[in-house]
Amino acid sequence: QVQLVESGGGLVQAGNSLRLSCAASGGTFSRYAMGWFRQSPGKEREFVATITWNGGSTYYADSVKGRFTISRENAKNTVYLQMDSLWPEDTSVYYCAASDRLGISVRPYLYTYWGQGTQVTVSS
Repeated sequence: QVQLVESGGGLVQAGNSLRLSCAASGGTFSRYAMGWFRQSPGKEREFVATITWNGGSTYYADSVKGRFTISRENAKNTVYLQMDSLWPEDTSVYYCAASDRLGISVRPYLYTYWGQGTQVTVSS
């Protein structure tokens, strides 16, 4: 069973940066595509970014494109989400997830394993 644990969330002012980390254990990390999602109260879970197993390809939601960067260090079993130029609209609980599907996946149901989330709050 793959376990995912997010960290790095917190309170920041609009325009500032934050980096989230997701540590994986219990599986072969390098075999999984990894994704970041977010969910705010009363809203559906929203795709943010994904990265392929070898880091060769990335894909971002339009709302974060140019501001967020997803990366991974397979030797550390860790995926990151660097968030720059944060807006209050980015406030949400952020989740990392692992998928054993090939290619780019943007739908939550395509991800098998999920972390418990980390809160990101951006003040105006």
